[in-house]
Amino acid sequence: MTLPLHTFRATALVSAVVLATATLLPSAAHAQFGAVAPTPTALRPAVDKAYSQLMAAPQILRLLDAVKADHDRATEDLRMLTEIEAPPFKEQKRAEAFLARLQALGLTNAAIDAEGNVVGVRKGTGNGPKLVISAHLDTVFPSGTDVKVKERDGKLYAPGISDNTRGLAVLLSWLKVLNDQKIATVGDLVFVGNVGEEELGNLRGMKHLFKEHLDIDGLVALEPAPDGTVLVLGTGSHRHEVTFKSPGGHSYAAFGEVPSAIHGMGRAIAKIAEIRTPKSPKTTFTVGTVGGGTSVNTIAPDARMAVDIRSDEMAPLLATEKQVLGAVDSAVTEENARWGVNTLSASTKLIGDRPGGRTAADSLIVEAAVRANTAFGRQTVLGGASTDANVPMSLGIPAIVIGGGGKTGGFHALSEWIDLTDAWKGAQTSLVTVLGLVGVQGVSAPLLDKRPPRTK
Repeated sequence: MTLPLHTFRATALVSAVVLATATLLPSAAHAQFGAVAPTPTALRPAVDKAYSQLMAAPQILRLLDAVKADHDRATEDLRMLTEIEAPPFKEQKRAEAFLARLQALGLTNAAIDAEGNVVGVRKGTGNGPKLVISAHLDTVFPSGTDVKVKERDGKLYAPGISDNTRGLAVLLSWLKVLNDQKIATVGDLVFVGNVGEEELGNLRGMKHLFKEHLDIDGLVALEPAPDGTVLVLGTGSHRHEVTFKSPGGHSYAAFGEVPSAIHGMGRAIAKIAEIRTPKSPKTTFTVGTVGGGTSVNTIAPDARMAVDIRSDEMAPLLATEKQVLGAVDSAVTEENARWGVNTLSASTKLIGDRPGGRTAADSLIVEAAVRANTAFGRQTVLGGASTDANVPMSLGIPAIVIGGGGKTGGFHALSEWIDLTDAWKGAQTSLVTVLGLVGVQGVSAPLLDKRPPRTK
């Protein structure tokens, strides 16, 4: 998950919980904390009715007991999947293992799609909505990283164990207990282990899923969010790789005859640094990496930089992007004019495009999550981040991100950890959220509306 501004991280999510504020402690990047919208207090009568019915039903109470009883077995799934490397664009081995577990637990129609997502549908009784429940397969760690799970002081340590292997293990637990307890949902549950959430994965898995499946009515994604946190804001981002080219030459002999690619890039960076962005909606930019040149006594023939631009709304993101690209053009013009030539050039390549979006705080899917939290005695805080939910949010499809239980920290660091003490409680709450949305045969009607299928 890419945590931005209000609640989470730039490339990591949460670590510790204070329920009164749902404070999230990012690891790999700094973030600002706070709710992005007021938590709804007056809920639709249908929402209250559905969750009252669910929490009073004997079969649902048995189901929740089964979630608790499955905790140790689910932990073994967590260990197994964590110890399979899943770097960006190299998720196949973990995908195959996740697929095998889904099939062993009864989802026989599950398969790996053309983009590398694992997708399987647990059919409902008919005429209900189709809800995606997902967790991403990929981690930020490169091939060769030691991903062996180590236990000490009541915590499990391993790169990627919480972000987001815990989510995968919770999905497997849900499938097992739903099948063991013979719970029939009215709507379809689409189990998805998706690729491409981290780094330059560019949400490719979710983009493919929603391109190929036009009848999806909603999404609930699992991430390592604290109990009670519901992500409703998807921060959009554009990333550009900018390459500067010049003939180059000897630092003494060619001086005054050719421009320096590095000097031109330096002008561009200085101009970008002066850009002003709105505080609300929060809009940010950074030149994240730079490189180039051949030696200390060479007028650089090449230079390159990567720029990250983010915003809670697309209009200021695009406006800032226009200024950034304009700064590059101006810098090239000025560096050429400095030497009276036109031999310096710059080209830009879009290397990251995460659409932004928002699920309204008063939407039914958010009220459902709030009511489920209340049923388990939890306060709700509405937050924001850059996650898989960005894609459906950008399409106007109801989508939220919630946690799967457990206290977590050290995201995107080799010291990443998870404390699974009572983690089954979070898995229970999130499962009840899902069941209210799709409905349970003989207990409650689905809350999530069926939408007309989209067109390509």
